[in-house]
This record gives sequence, C-alpha cells and structure tokens, in this order.
Amino acid sequence: MFGAGGGTSSYLEVEETDVILLWGSNAREAHPIYFHHVLKGLDNGARMFAVDPRRTSSAKFADAWLGLNVGTDVAMANAIGREIIAADLHNKDFIAHSSQGFEDYKAHVEPYTLEYAEAITGVPAEAIREVAHAYGLADKAQILWTLGITEHHNGVDNVKSLCNLALLTGHVGRWGSGLVPLRGQNNVQGGGDMGALPNKFPGFQDITNPDHRAKFETAYGMELNPNNGKHLTLMLEAMEHGEIKAAYCIGENPADSEASAGHSRALLEGLDILVVQDIFMTATAQLADVVLPSSVGWAECDGTVTSSERRVQRVRAAVTPPGECRHDHEIIGELANRMGVDSWGDPTPQELWDELRSLSPLHAGMSYERLEAEGGLQWPCPSEDHPGSPFLHGWLWEDDLGGRAPSPFSITEHEGPKEQLTDEFPLRLTTGRSLDSYNTGVQSGGFESPIRSGDELDMNPGDVAALGIADGERVLVSSPRGSVEMGVRVQPDIPAGLTFTTFHFPDLVDINLITNDEWDRDSGTAEFKAAAIRVDKLLA
Repeated sequence: MFGAGGGTSSYLEVEETDVILLWGSNAREAHPIYFHHVLKGLDNGARMFAVDPRRTSSAKFADAWLGLNVGTDVAMANAIGREIIAADLHNKDFIAHSSQGFEDYKAHVEPYTLEYAEAITGVPAEAIREVAHAYGLADKAQILWTLGITEHHNGVDNVKSLCNLALLTGHVGRWGSGLVPLRGQNNVQGGGDMGALPNKFPGFQDITNPDHRAKFETAYGMELNPNNGKHLTLMLEAMEHGEIKAAYCIGENPADSEASAGHSRALLEGLDILVVQDIFMTATAQLADVVLPSSVGWAECDGTVTSSERRVQRVRAAVTPPGECRHDHEIIGELANRMGVDSWGDPTPQELWDELRSLSPLHAGMSYERLEAEGGLQWPCPSEDHPGSPFLHGWLWEDDLGGRAPSPFSITEHEGPKEQLTDEFPLRLTTGRSLDSYNTGVQSGGFESPIRSGDELDMNPGDVAALGIADGERVLVSSPRGSVEMGVRVQPDIPAGLTFTTFHFPDLVDINLITNDEWDRDSGTAEFKAAAIRVDKLLA
C-alpha cells in the first residue's frame, strides 16, 4: 500500500504516541526490548488496546483487551474502519490528498456494523466502538503487530486491513503515528534488505522491473532470470511434484519450523541431495547429505544487522569460529569458485557491504565509517550527507506526494480459518513464542533457564474440567494431521474453546506435526495460528 518493505516508525515513537493498538502480538515475551519502549509510552499517558485471542502478559498492561476469535482480524478491522467513518472521525483532507479508492472501501465496510462484528469476533460491540473512537480521535497513534496476524491463510489481508485504518485516519507518514510490524526473528529485516526474497533484489527492488534487473545484470556481468522465484511453501510444493530435486538450506530448519512438519520432512528426505549450512546440527541438518558448519553471525562475524525500525548497525567478531566452521560468505564464495566462477574472489564483509550500497538506493549513504561514528542509521539513507529516515512515507503529506501516486485502500473480506472446528476436532489450537526461547529452540535449547516451559498445552479451566483431566496431566493432542503427547496447564486467561502452546521445543513436543499447513497465496505463510484439535486422556 505504501511501497516499502519495513515498518514505518522508530522505536522511540511509541513512547510519544497517544494510542497504541497492539494487534496479534505478545511483545512483552516475543519482543521484550521493544516492549520497554511501549511501557515508557504507557507511562507517558498513552492508551493501549490489545487485540488478541489470548489475554497475554502484554495484554495485561493494556487499557482494554479485545479477545477476538481466532482468524477474525479482518472483520474487526473493517468494523473499526466503518465506525470511524460513521462517527465522522476519518481524516477527509488526508484521504482526498493522499489516497485512492476511499469510496470503494467505504462501501465495502458498510455491512461490517458493530453488531455484525460482535457476532463474528466475539468482542462486544461497545468495546469495538471504544477502540475505533480512541484511534480515530487520537492526534498520534501506532499499530503494532507480529505473527499473530500474519500466520494465517489470509495474513496479507490482515495486514492490509490494518493499513487501511492508518490511511483512513492519517496515522502514517509522521512522527508518532505509524505501522510497526515487529519481525519474528533476529535480523529478518536485514535478510529482506539484502535480497533474501524470491521476488526482490537487494533494497527491495523488483526482479520483474526491467530497469532494476538491468542494473544488477550490469553489476554482475550476466543475464538474470526475469521471473520471480519460489518462496519456501512453493518450494515444498515443487518438491512434491518432482520439480525440485535438490535444496541448499542456509540457516533455516524447515524440518521443525514448517506446519504439518511430517509432510515437510518427507519431502526433504525425498530429495536427490540436501545441503545444509548452519551453526547447529538441526533436525534439517540431520536429514542432509552434506553439512557445512558456519560461524555464528552475532559472535564470530563482522558485518551488519538491521532491526525492526530499519536501523542498520555494525556487528563485530568477538571470538574466532571453532574447528572447521567458516563464515557464510566464505563458504558460498568457495563453492562459487569451485563451480567455475573465477570472478568471485575473496571479498571482505566491508567490500560486500560497499557493493550492496552501490546497488541499493536505500543503503547508499551508509558507509562503515558512518555506521561506526553514528551508532547506526535508518534506511532510506540515499547519500552520505543524508541523516537517515526515522519514519517512512512523509511524502504522503507533501503537496505533490513526492511525485508518487496516492496510496490505495485495500478491499479485504472476512474469511475465517480454513480448518473449521468439528465434533471430532472441537478445540482451536494457536501457537506463539515464549520469553527465553528462539524459533525452533536450536539456539536457546542448549542452556538451562529458570523461566522455561515448553511441553504444556494451555487450556481454559472449564475445558479441562469437561474433559475430566487435571492440571499437569499428560494427554494426547490430535489434529487431522497427527497426534502428540504433552502436559496440560490450566490457564484462566485463555478463553473457552481455545488452546495455546509454543513451538520452541520439538524435542519435547513436536507440535508442528499437528499445525495447519493451509497457506497465504501472497506471502506463502502457513496458518500456524488456527488448527482444529481434540484432547484425549491417555489410556492407562
């Protein structure tokens, strides 16, 4: 909608905003550093509304918790948008100047009345109204989200529906108002910046754009494929159809991290060759024909890292990689040399960064010297005399829109989870992160933690009582894809009919064996947050 692959706002902005919509995010546990900034904002008088199926530890800091049914985010957002329009709280001047498609959007959300949304989301109409009026009346407002809205079969529409609210009110393109997608893992933003996407060159430049492609062809001295590549979900489909017979996996663990993991593992095992380059012997590495041990980016390498606020910072090696471990770029370069690419050479991290700067306008002004001296810079930073960009899309407020087209409203329709509850599978399973752990646990599972748990299924006390089971009891948890054994933890803050667990500990509970692999056709992200399950007592 706005033309950038990153969050619009700096971390500090949430400290100076008036209203915070924390949507599908347990930031206190998943993004604790950023949550410190949220707490400062609350101390400074901001009102926070938490929109989440669970009353998370983050939601307990909010003025109000809107416990919506899993997968009803679009209905909620559309109802908020309709109420803002009906109450005449939309920013008419901004809409007229900076947007397109408002009348279509207005007509589309008209059926999403507060009462209609209550019936779908389970959130009282008055609570939805309160959020709409708070957000619409605020001078400055931030919307924060994470995987709680993106790990759905319609995750892209979920995000677009939130962007609609910012466009409707003018809460974007200025300090204190913005849209903040908190990244799921360390340096995810940096990976996207560097072109680790199937449809983008570095700096989020479209592969299908002839001008972008010509620039990189000139730099690399070769003709490049004009077509977008495949994201991981499409890769797995291609493996199933026999179109992909080899895979080179760098720093990923799809054998554990993918929904319906049993299916993913079978596809990986069926490849003619699987190469894994990683810092640990992950479940994926254990399936590999070749394992290439790499160095640890945050301790053993020089380079850069990019945070969720688009801040690029230097990182420096603190220790020497052990044994035969080598830096990722060195491994890739050596493979290229052995495959006959004699022009690759042996570039240093700084030389690689300077190459990136020469090709990516977003990073052009970020020399190592500036990053060192200033402690980091936020893209876009197009020249060495540019200060960097604390927030994005200020062009929306310029008289001529900076020469750009007005930003379009998106039409998003409520669909609900793909996998419906049934008599056989009457409970909803959603997953999320815990404070001290990291993705599939390979980096954090090797040390003891006094706050760690990992093999419990959180359940409402009423659901536990109805099943005749006790707190701590081991049970069999099943979905249409399989079953796992795990313990039950009675959790009063979780609504009836909903269950929750983490995905960090496949060695304890291989939960992704039962998660739902329906996926978003735009992003490729699976519907981890909405599986249908049942819970059974274990037979003696």
